[in-house]
Amino acid sequence: MIRVGLVDDQQLVRAGFRMLIDSQPDLEVVAEAGDGAEGVRTLTVTEADVVLMDVRMPVMDGIAATEKLTAAQPNLKIIVLTTFDLDEYVLAAIKAGASGFLLKDAPPEELLAAIRTVYSGDAVIAPSATKRLLSHLATAPTPSSAPEPNGGVAKPGSNGPHAKALETLTSRELEVLQAMAKGMSNQEIADEFYVSEATVKTHVSRVLAKLNARDRVQAVVIAFEAGIA
Repeated sequence: MIRVGLVDDQQLVRAGFRMLIDSQPDLEVVAEAGDGAEGVRTLTVTEADVVLMDVRMPVMDGIAATEKLTAAQPNLKIIVLTTFDLDEYVLAAIKAGASGFLLKDAPPEELLAAIRTVYSGDAVIAPSATKRLLSHLATAPTPSSAPEPNGGVAKPGSNGPHAKALETLTSRELEVLQAMAKGMSNQEIADEFYVSEATVKTHVSRVLAKLNARDRVQAVVIAFEAGIA
């Protein structure tokens, strides 16, 4: 059973999410809160696996709450709920440790799939809206990150906070990271490189470990910040 927490200042929104989630045999709402501060308190004493977190709330916003919760509970998965006009807040929340985000008016099946996806250890980065927001992180490539003469994958630059970690990636791992940044699933990456999905999972795990990234979202953020995606 996947335990879900709801943090949103609109009671009707929480009620709608609860009805949807509790209708599923493998999902259960175990905690609710009306603001970020209450969410941190509640989820400190009530164990949850996945949290649906609103961004704009009184007392403490979703960004601050996400940062506090993920710092205290590294295994907790948080999905930020937002609207298109909150790009900068969503990016901040992802960098604070969120495993992805959805629009509040996302179809029910998309919300349910997102909960199961982040619970399984993946991240919600595939929707076009997510890729559009992540693209805001893109920076101009450094000279040392230009394409290699032989047409291979661009090597990470020598500057930046993630430079040393990126330099530890093999050429194939760098290719996998760039594919992840395009929102490609493991199966799509496997098809692209003519390898098995199990092999891709191994590459992804090594990329996350080398970059010290908690999930795909943080790995993608690093790729964009380094200018290699």
